[in-house]
Amino acid sequence: MGESVTPEHEWAEFLPTLALPPVHLGNPRVAVVVAAHPDDETLGAGGVVQRLHAGGTSVRLVVASDGEAAFPALDAAGRAELGARRRREMVAALKAQGLTGVEPNWLGLPDSGLADVEPELTRRLAELTRDADLVLLPWPHDPHPDHAAVGRAALAAAPARAHRWSYPIWMWHWMSTDSALPWQLASAHRLTPQERERKQRGIHAFASQLEPGPHGEEPIVDSSMLTHFDREDEVLFREPRAASAPLSRFAELYRGSADPWDTAGSRYEKGKRAALLAALPRERYRHALEPACGAGELTRELVARCDRVTAFDPVPRAVRRALATARGARVLHGALPGSVPNERVDLVVLSEILYYLGDDDLHASLDRLLGLLEPGGDLVAVHWRHWAPEAPRDGEAAHRVLLARPELEPVLERVEQDYVLHVLRRR
Repeated sequence: MGESVTPEHEWAEFLPTLALPPVHLGNPRVAVVVAAHPDDETLGAGGVVQRLHAGGTSVRLVVASDGEAAFPALDAAGRAELGARRRREMVAALKAQGLTGVEPNWLGLPDSGLADVEPELTRRLAELTRDADLVLLPWPHDPHPDHAAVGRAALAAAPARAHRWSYPIWMWHWMSTDSALPWQLASAHRLTPQERERKQRGIHAFASQLEPGPHGEEPIVDSSMLTHFDREDEVLFREPRAASAPLSRFAELYRGSADPWDTAGSRYEKGKRAALLAALPRERYRHALEPACGAGELTRELVARCDRVTAFDPVPRAVRRALATARGARVLHGALPGSVPNERVDLVVLSEILYYLGDDDLHASLDRLLGLLEPGGDLVAVHWRHWAPEAPRDGEAAHRVLLARPELEPVLERVEQDYVLHVLRRR
């Protein structure tokens, strides 16, 4: 924690230059909102939580500590009294923000010592986030060690199926506009006038943090700190996975449906498939390779354009479905990067797979695939432009990696509202 602070007017001048996109949280059924102390989520994401609640999302609030160590000079009895007061303030703040039915899950872990109990915190958060579609957490790089610890634990605990977003708190005060911050992952939530007013009422319910301490200490949240949280926008950082999406997640999806993405019937899938096939530069190919073939709808179309088609997927149920759908194709069980058949091909088809791969797996997969693609052969890639919760990146970021490969020469680009498509040729 540094001694110097960044005044709000510097952020007010800087943030508009970023032109942050609006945050898209989708329509989560269950959102778990995690805070290190009572008041964190109100300061950092009160408007977002209000919007989720008003939209019908079931909001589950988890508070790691009672914030009893805010004033270190307090004795044990004083800390217990402060912790009880902060719990009452939290309940009042929820009411002030119109968050009826939201009951805090109090973990009661030690304030100012959450990093020391991170394994226990992770375990308890895993239980509380098991059914979440969205996890909203403290920014894991916040300069306050409790916030950072809770952020790390929430990321480790969140299920693969959940989108993960973080909210900064002390970053605004103790870091500066020159700090190396992940703005490429940032989005902004524009508060309505009602959300902004309710948020302010919620913040001011935490009187213990706004007043001088029991021994005359400076308020924890002083007037200069408060200015950071009276804006029209709240800034969130997307927290993508670093590693490849777990194969168990895809097995889970196929247990629920033989065609989880409705590749046979959805308008998006049919339109994307038609665009891919129309983009192929040649009418016919000798041998096509299709990783992550899923239910085999695209594989079936490739059979009509190729002398041979080899496809593979990591989920046995998907392989069985693809074998029945794409008769004439060879469909194997396997996953990128390690299961690529050692055969030369003149066409590689990458549909909705690259964004699921972590950096190491992505580069290893491209190394392997491009090593098998003959000079003059084509690689066609098509991916959803949005962000899957299990994915380390979105489709456009995956295509930027492809376009940076020196072995490939761009032939065609098509960018639609929901997908991006490229055809590249092996030099």
